Amino acid sequence: MGKSLKFKALLAISASSLATTGCSSVGGSNLPAAPAIPAQQQASDEYIIGPLDQITIFVWRNPELGAKVQVRPDGRITTPLITDMPAAGKTATMLQQDIKLQLSQYINDPIVSVIVNEFAATNSQQVRIVGATEKPASIPYRADMTLLDAMIAVGGLSEYAAGNKARLVRHNKATGQSQEYALRIGDLIKRGDSKANVLLQPGDVIIIPESMF
Repeated sequence: MGKSLKFKALLAISASSLATTGCSSVGGSNLPAAPAIPAQQQASDEYIIGPLDQITIFVWRNPELGAKVQVRPDGRITTPLITDMPAAGKTATMLQQDIKLQLSQYINDPIVSVIVNEFAATNSQQVRIVGATEKPASIPYRADMTLLDAMIAVGGLSEYAAGNKARLVRHNKATGQSQEYALRIGDLIKRGDSKANVLLQPGDVIIIPESMF
C-alpha cells in the first residue's frame, strides 16, 4: 500500500465510530479502550500552546501574511500585520480565530490555519512514537488521545514495519516502574480493526519494530 493510500486509510478509520474493547498486553493487564469522541469535544481537547513553542501560521491566498514563529517567553507572537498577540494558553483553533479576526481588518474573510510544529512541553506532556513509522516524533498529548490519533500524526507505518509487534511503554507513577503493553497497529491501520485502538496517556512511548523479512 502506498503512502497516500495508507494515510487515507488512517483518516477513514478515524472518521468511523470507535467504541471498542482494550487490546491484550504484556503481563496480563489491558490498556483502556478508545471510546467514540464527538467532534465538538475533540476541538476543546487540543494541545494548549505554551511559551517557546514553535508554530506555523498559514493564510490561504495570502502567504506573505503567514509566518513560522516561536512563542516568546511572555507568551506573545508577532507576525505580519499583527503585533504582540497573546498565544500561550490558547489552542491552535483559538489562536487561528484570533488571527482571523485581526486580519479581517485588512483582507476580506481570511482563511487561517495554525499548526504547532515544535513544543517546549516536558516529556510528561508528550507521546513519543519511535521506530518504523513514516516520521518518528514526539507529539503533544491531549485529553482522550488514542493510538489512532498518534499514528495519524506521524503518517502511519513505514513500508517494513511490524505493526502487530509494536509495544507501548508506560511509566507507573505509583510504583515508579514502567510496564510494557502489546499493540496491534497493523490490524488497526491495514484492517480497520477498531478493537486495536486504545487510549494513550501523557509520557507514553510507542515502539514500532521493523519486520525481519
